[in-house]
Amino acid sequence: QVHVAESGGGLVQAGASLRLSCAFSGRTFSFYDVAWFRQAPGKEREFVGAGWNSGLTDYADSVKGRFTISRDHAKNTVYLQMNNLKPEDTAVYYCAVCGTGCSVEDIRYWGQGTQVTVSS
Repeated sequence: QVHVAESGGGLVQAGASLRLSCAFSGRTFSFYDVAWFRQAPGKEREFVGAGWNSGLTDYADSVKGRFTISRDHAKNTVYLQMNNLKPEDTAVYYCAVCGTGCSVEDIRYWGQGTQVTVSS
């Protein structure tokens, strides 16, 4: 069992930045592919980005160029740096450990989520 815990959400104005953190339990963190998702009220959970254990990253078009995923292996932590936030980024953000893939259906472990609210 892997425990996943997000932190760092909050209320910010449009154009501001936030950094979300995601801490993982377990000694095999470096082998995990990890992903960030978000879910706005009344909408389905959507892919935000993924950080592969190879070091490569991938992002949804809606956040490309504004969001960056990084990982600190010493701290078993993955970060989601979010810049130039927009009101449409408002959602609960979830961190996850990928299984065979990083789509919603393939996720092995989910965090509890952290709320990000961007005011206009």
